[in-house]
Amino acid sequence: MNGVTDAGAQDERGVARSWDGGKVPLLAGVVLAVVLVDYVTKLLVLRTFRPYQQVDVIGDYLRLTFIENPGAAFGIHLGPHSRIIFLLLSVVALGALAALYWATPIADRVRLTAIALICGGALGNLVDRVRSHRGVVDFLDVGIGDLRWPIFNVADIAVTTGAILLALSLWNEERRSDRRSAP
Repeated sequence: MNGVTDAGAQDERGVARSWDGGKVPLLAGVVLAVVLVDYVTKLLVLRTFRPYQQVDVIGDYLRLTFIENPGAAFGIHLGPHSRIIFLLLSVVALGALAALYWATPIADRVRLTAIALICGGALGNLVDRVRSHRGVVDFLDVGIGDLRWPIFNVADIAVTTGAILLALSLWNEERRSDRRSAP
């Protein structure tokens, strides 16, 4: 059978690789939830806030501050072509995540959840970049006094959480692999 099953190709350990194999509901559910919550919160901000308007939620520790960010995370800006560059980078990242998703077995729920969170966040911000030349809607403002984290949104939370989970999943896999190959 040349290492191919109904579910897809197998890796060197005999773990089936596929697009589905029971993985789609997890991916679709997490991606849909992230995109929906991100979209609704951004829509509420767009409809109720003026640019740079601030509202204290928990003192000055948590504020809602409406900005539109034409760059990337932490205000990274690449000049007049930032929008196009970050649109293309988002599409490339989604392609890489699709390959990682395909190679991840159904048993690795942490990695699948991480991939779904990153995809959902990337799609949420991608929608903003397509929607408006002004950039991504950011509104969550955390800090103390003048010590503030860069303003962010729900999609950014999903990407960051997913990236941390993915790093932990890959690190754990490497540790398990090292233990198996140790004499």
